[in-house]
Amino acid sequence: MYKEDTIAAIATPPGEGGVAIVRASGPDSERIAKEIFRRSGGRNGALRSHTLHYGTVQNPESDETLDQALVVLMRKPRSYTGEDVFEVHCHGGPLVARAILELILVRGARHAEPGEFTKRAFLNGRLDLAQAEGVLDLIRARTRKGMSLALDQAQGGLSKWVGELREELLDILVQVEASIDFPEEEIELLQRNQLAGKIGALKEKVSELIASYEWGRLFRDGARVCIAGRPNVGKSSLLNALLGEERVIVTPVPGTTRDVVEETINLGGLPVALSDMAGIRETEDPVEKIGVEFSLKRVEAADATLVVLDGSAPHTAEDRSVLEAVRQKRTLVAINKSDLPQAIDSGWVAATAGDKPLVSVSAKQGLGLDKLKQQLRNLLLNLPSEPPLMVTNLRHKVALEKGERALTAAMEAIRDGLAPELIGVELQEAKDGLEEIIGAVTNDNIIERIFESFCIGK
Repeated sequence: MYKEDTIAAIATPPGEGGVAIVRASGPDSERIAKEIFRRSGGRNGALRSHTLHYGTVQNPESDETLDQALVVLMRKPRSYTGEDVFEVHCHGGPLVARAILELILVRGARHAEPGEFTKRAFLNGRLDLAQAEGVLDLIRARTRKGMSLALDQAQGGLSKWVGELREELLDILVQVEASIDFPEEEIELLQRNQLAGKIGALKEKVSELIASYEWGRLFRDGARVCIAGRPNVGKSSLLNALLGEERVIVTPVPGTTRDVVEETINLGGLPVALSDMAGIRETEDPVEKIGVEFSLKRVEAADATLVVLDGSAPHTAEDRSVLEAVRQKRTLVAINKSDLPQAIDSGWVAATAGDKPLVSVSAKQGLGLDKLKQQLRNLLLNLPSEPPLMVTNLRHKVALEKGERALTAAMEAIRDGLAPELIGVELQEAKDGLEEIIGAVTNDNIIERIFESFCIGK
């Protein structure tokens, strides 16, 4: 458990705003609220729970008024943390909120650590570990789709799925343990083929969810796409066109872009960081050479590459070099300048690009951009249809893989005719993997690492 003291922090972002919220949680919350808050009209006394009260925040030692404010008391267990909680909704200046927080600390609270409110909610059973991580993802979401996935997890979507699989696994474990506990009854291990079938069905569900991680990771963290090509094919112009603004300098001089310019676009709920880089070519310019080397490293680390070719000019050896450099990468080829007479050999492009999808665009005129965005989204997600439930967190994926390996081992033990005890060990390992996701099986280091990623006040 944890030390049952009272913690406090500012729960809203720093800076000026209409309202700031100072939050406290713990056994001394109600006492502190009564000491520092004076209700309007002299109506002091017990504060009604879950009700906003208007009045002033005052220092009881000096009677100094710090602000007019709304105060709400939420008595346990009907609060976010499961403890007594009170919040002061004051004016949004940083000095005002800081002064109120300092007063609360002087009255007996201590400053909360990052994520400590949500950590207490987890420790008090108000939400499980997967839900807590969903709260963090909700705060950090960059698109509506990412927000929707995080909200579903925070509301228990993944936890419900894990709970259902855990119940199926427990039913199998009960049957296996019966053959261990009552050997004199000569209980056959539930017809081994039937048992293996049940475990196999469970493993298939786990495997399907593991496969959804690539989707979930992209929606949660975003994809990284490098715009590659030789100089002056229109890479910077294409980035500007996709962004809908003049973000990158465009000139007819080859080698204008020497450093990486990165901007994010939203592709149907998928956040994509596009990197415009130095044109890839042989050069003697030492600065440009460094830029080219850096471009190649970025291409290697990216989730996908958008190769740009100049459709108004014949292909060059540099074009071939770029396409060969991304041969092993997930790649979309954009043939730019479709508004001009086409001089590039389309047969050469198709043969050199291989199975890479092709799309014609005009960055200058804005032609083909919608198709390019759709093609890029399809390339990144690389699945025919969206799975109904997604894993977005690497920790969850690792725990599921642990369960998948254990279920595979249990099936092999059944096929090999091994003792029920050995089958039970593997099934218990699979159960532990599922329970790690929701925090029923915990590791203190993992818990600390998760909650220290939160902002202070959440």
